[in-house]
Amino acid sequence: MKPTLLILAAGMGSRYGGLKQIDPIGPHGEAIIDYSIYDAMGAGFGKIVFVIRHDLESSFRESIGRKVESQIAVEYAYQELNHLPMGFTLPLHRQRPWGTGHAVLVARDIIHEPFAVINADDFYGAISYKLLSDYLKTTQGNNYALVGFVLRNTLSKFGTVARGICQCNEQNFIHQVVEVTSIEPDGEQAKYLDEIGQPQRLSGNEVVSMNTWGFTPLIFEQLDCLFTEFLQAHGNEPKAEFYIPAAINTLIARGQAQVKVLPSQDSWFGMTYQEDKPHVMKSIQELTAKGLYP
Repeated sequence: MKPTLLILAAGMGSRYGGLKQIDPIGPHGEAIIDYSIYDAMGAGFGKIVFVIRHDLESSFRESIGRKVESQIAVEYAYQELNHLPMGFTLPLHRQRPWGTGHAVLVARDIIHEPFAVINADDFYGAISYKLLSDYLKTTQGNNYALVGFVLRNTLSKFGTVARGICQCNEQNFIHQVVEVTSIEPDGEQAKYLDEIGQPQRLSGNEVVSMNTWGFTPLIFEQLDCLFTEFLQAHGNEPKAEFYIPAAINTLIARGQAQVKVLPSQDSWFGMTYQEDKPHVMKSIQELTAKGLYP
């Protein structure tokens, strides 16, 4: 059975200032998501599932969905605030999304095979999809994967970013993903401010998560349990979110999953800020000129 690609496309880019998932950046108006789907199809994925919001459905189907549906099987899942486990109701003042872990969970009734998870607005490169496809065709149970990128290949020149730094053993299995915020480049290295505002340095060689995960359907049962725990502890906090890395850390700590890092030397790029767009467009043009894309 061919693996499925789950694309998280429900969010609006608050720092970017618009719906960057469908912002044209290619030579003929292609969005980053078009390149992701092209690479996934080339790597042997058999179905695309988009996680979107109902209020974005019309524009998303018009800009992305209709093009893709003629090339590969497509389904939609909807991330809404009131999509909660039985026994829970939406808190009165909740407006913020429930997070990436919740976004994956809303696709549980659609996906019944091993699958990869990506962000709609990130460019990961063809190698990432090949690594995930090969892994997902053989994995089973609670054996998961993450494509890991070199930190310096994932930074923006126009502002700080948050990255999940992977702490691994000698066999490249994760024992913890540490979320570090406010990272910015510093030559070939990087720097950030810690929780008390003190500057800290990073080598730039750290392996980081860019939300490129490989799962089996077992993850849905596990996320369902963890999301329930999250709601019990933080459901009334208006800004608390249920993130994939935090869920994975919990599963690893409890011995309920193992996650192997699949290293990639490709340069990730995305549009965190509006100023990133010219760089992304230039990078796409260079890859097209090399013949990597038609």
